[in-house]
Amino acid sequence: MPHDATPSYVALLREVDSRIDSLYAHSCSAAWHLTRSQFSAALERSIAKRFSDSPIDRDRLLDYLQSLHVDDLVLTTACMQGSEPTWEHFIGTYRGYLRAAANIITKGSRSGTDAQELADSLFAELFGLVDGKRGETSLFRYFHGRSSLKTWLRAILAQRHIDRIRQARRFESIEHEGEGAEAKALPAQIVSTPSVDPHRADYLRRFQFALTECLGALDSADRQRLELYYARQKTLAEIGRLLGEHESSVSRHLERIRRELRADVEKCLRVRGPTNNSSGDLAPMSDAEIALCFQYAAEDAPIDFREMFPGTSGAKPVSGRKESS
Repeated sequence: MPHDATPSYVALLREVDSRIDSLYAHSCSAAWHLTRSQFSAALERSIAKRFSDSPIDRDRLLDYLQSLHVDDLVLTTACMQGSEPTWEHFIGTYRGYLRAAANIITKGSRSGTDAQELADSLFAELFGLVDGKRGETSLFRYFHGRSSLKTWLRAILAQRHIDRIRQARRFESIEHEGEGAEAKALPAQIVSTPSVDPHRADYLRRFQFALTECLGALDSADRQRLELYYARQKTLAEIGRLLGEHESSVSRHLERIRRELRADVEKCLRVRGPTNNSSGDLAPMSDAEIALCFQYAAEDAPIDFREMFPGTSGAKPVSGRKESS
């Protein structure tokens, strides 16, 4: 049990034990030989991280469990447990994706980063290698299933790429300052964890700004669909009856809106957004920074659409919808 678990937290876990049993039975745990206790430990680690500084009750816990990408959490947990078949599956499934994502992230970069090297270097961290030996420091310990594994991996690549750029700039600054003077020692290589980024708060603020802007630009019909589904928590069938559409049509419309909204948010982040600059200049963001914006938004408390749609203050907070931007 995590050290920060409170008595009420422990009691809630006991109350939802049957739900955890169901999640375990319907997950890929059996395929990767993950025991029930190992599965429970992974869920507890995720829950402890999510509710470390926020209140929790039974409904919120059940909503959170429903929102998790359980199979991705199982896969990473099995990898951390040292399952060679699982690790081989991960490499076979995600190596191509990581290299493609790294190519997009480093495209146009002046840092000299090689996309394939950036992607492949991540495997040692994920595997937990220390001095060539398997250790207890696998980067997977930072994955909690709150976003998909692909989204998380892309964000890690983006963070590593940005780390290298910042480090290169520090080197350039030191070299410039040392011209004509005694050489100065270079700083140790910066090794960031996914949860430590001094720019995190700014990225979240930029994401919130872009999302609000893009929601405001939606046409009335699409805005109504989002309001009914996210803010008012209507089912697809209920929305269909209200709008005179078939349930399948409502689902397709929502999928289209989410896809277009994500593209619009990415475009907004590339060209504008609030900054800390007192002049008010709007700095564009790179693909790597945008990937981090979406990842941090997925990791933090779910967006409360009640605040974005007038007249929905009495609706239930949204925390169990997986279909986010």
